[in-house]
Amino acid sequence: MKPSATDAAPLPPGEARTPRSLAFAGIAVVSFAALLALAWISAATLLLIFAGALFGVFLDGLTRGLGHVLPISRALRLTLASLALAGCTIGLVVLGGATVAQQGRDLGQTIRQQTSTVSDWLKAHGLDVPLLQAVEGGQGAGQGSGGESGSSGQGSSSQGSSSQTSSGQGSGQPSGRAEKRDKADDDLPQKSGGLAGLASGALKSPGTLLSDAGSVLGPAASVILGLFNALGNVLVIVFLGVAFAVDPGSYRDGLLRFVPPRHRRRGAKVLDGMGETLRHWLFGQLITMAVIFLCTWAGLWLLGVGGSLILGLQAGLLAFIPTIGPLVAGIVILLASLATGLSAVLGALGVYLAVQTLESYVLTPVIQKRALDIPPATIFAGQLLLGVLFGLWGIALALPLLAVMKVLLEQLYVEETLGEEAS
Repeated sequence: MKPSATDAAPLPPGEARTPRSLAFAGIAVVSFAALLALAWISAATLLLIFAGALFGVFLDGLTRGLGHVLPISRALRLTLASLALAGCTIGLVVLGGATVAQQGRDLGQTIRQQTSTVSDWLKAHGLDVPLLQAVEGGQGAGQGSGGESGSSGQGSSSQGSSSQTSSGQGSGQPSGRAEKRDKADDDLPQKSGGLAGLASGALKSPGTLLSDAGSVLGPAASVILGLFNALGNVLVIVFLGVAFAVDPGSYRDGLLRFVPPRHRRRGAKVLDGMGETLRHWLFGQLITMAVIFLCTWAGLWLLGVGGSLILGLQAGLLAFIPTIGPLVAGIVILLASLATGLSAVLGALGVYLAVQTLESYVLTPVIQKRALDIPPATIFAGQLLLGVLFGLWGIALALPLLAVMKVLLEQLYVEETLGEEAS
């Protein structure tokens, strides 16, 4: 019996390549999981790079704006914008740095004192707030350092007298200090001899070196390390921003090389849309922050609240973080105004509510209408999620990250997949 034509027909090409397709799918899944793991491990670095790109967008926006006024090359416009920005920053630090620093120190002391007062009042009414106790504990730590220095001086004199007494009694009865030292030496792990002991004593881990620095410098070590860390982050952001702003087209074209040729037009539209959205949002946000700073400063100054400049400055800076930032700024303002009296507290509350009303119903709808239109609940949910995942960086950069995600969803899903027009 001859086989039929159906039995002799070859397998379809898709079924013949099934093992290879499964292998490619498995490699793709593993690669995607590895990419996610790498992004999770280096999340802080990636967010720092994103902050640098955001600063580059800001410099690029300034350069484009100067192009409408000065018909010169882009390099000269970028140089002028960078020099003007650096000059303004240096001028503010030189002229108002001492005032801001002094008001910052006074504000910190006032906040700790008023927090202690509020905590005592809440305890008297049966309420216990751990957060207020933590802030109050910071004041106690500062006072405790002075007590420790005084006790160390007394301890040295007592040790000197005990050493003289023990020398008069003879060597048969050891002193209490020697007993404590011997006991501490017995509790310490013994180092191994030879090269292993030399290596363990000479090669210290970074954590050990930092702890040694902290023991030598005391409380100033954490402040110094924090300042170096913040300064390093600022320098990285500035360098990346300037590098991106010098030639943004090369970075755009470099990213498009990884996109298949048939999708490069869509990819270019997505990148241009993200840049335009971030530019409009960033400049609108800076205008909003400046208005909040000036209104808060003027209102608190008229009320006679101490530290009005630093209070207005922190309110303007925290306006960069929606929902959470204004709430923190309001709490700080109310705590600082408690030292002036009840009338100042009510006046500061009125100033805060007036500024928030101005921001919510005038500044944000008018300025940010073209750049970003995301419901407040979505913004708050995104802040919570990014804050849990990435900490303070996630909270601070939540809104620009949501703006980028919005552009990606509109361009790649709503328009490309669904075939509908984005809002």
